[in-house]
Amino acid sequence: RLFQHVAEAKLFAKPTFSRLLALLDNYESMTGSSETLTAEEEHEEEEFLAAVFGTPVMATLTSFFLAKGLYPSAAAFQADVRAMWFGMYSRSAGAALDSSGFEHVFHGEIKNGKVSGCHSWVQLYELEKSGQLNYLSYSYDGPWTSFPDVLALQFRWSSYLKSIGSIMLGSSPEFDLALYTLCFKARPDRLCHVSLGGEAARIQTYSWTNSFYGDGQRFVASAYPVSP
Repeated sequence: RLFQHVAEAKLFAKPTFSRLLALLDNYESMTGSSETLTAEEEHEEEEFLAAVFGTPVMATLTSFFLAKGLYPSAAAFQADVRAMWFGMYSRSAGAALDSSGFEHVFHGEIKNGKVSGCHSWVQLYELEKSGQLNYLSYSYDGPWTSFPDVLALQFRWSSYLKSIGSIMLGSSPEFDLALYTLCFKARPDRLCHVSLGGEAARIQTYSWTNSFYGDGQRFVASAYPVSP
């Protein structure tokens, strides 16, 4: 097993965790299958973002971006986070609106018979609980002795292989979203070097270049920690 113990009763009762969990059943895992956003699912996105933006880590990121002049207001930043992460696009050559940055990173997708994305430890935990995750091995366990940690691993989601993937292990949803958003805005499409608890880490982000939103802005395509 990948997970020996998770304190669900304490951890998953926290607003950001509980609202992330509410989002994870909203997606069609297969690319090429259109996503349908219902009013309830849209409300769940709003609730998740409200919870995330109510945390100190996202308040810190908001203050940083406003100080740098990237956004005119906190409301403008929050609106852009929703657009860049939850805006839908097609990973099936225009056949269907079947993907978003959030779905790809926090839920994962099946494309061309393989797992694509799936960089959230919460999703992997839920898959393992339901019997869908077969953890095969790890290739990197970061130097951190507490959480968050970085883990590179190989697994199967049902019958679909992820030959190499990486996650922030034990992190909160707001930490992941803030860190990936920081790197996506500051160092898009290249390595973003950060210090986590005094140890060096690298985050890779990619922007989606086949479609845009707003004034030529790009959606998140992927974001994840890079292992040596």
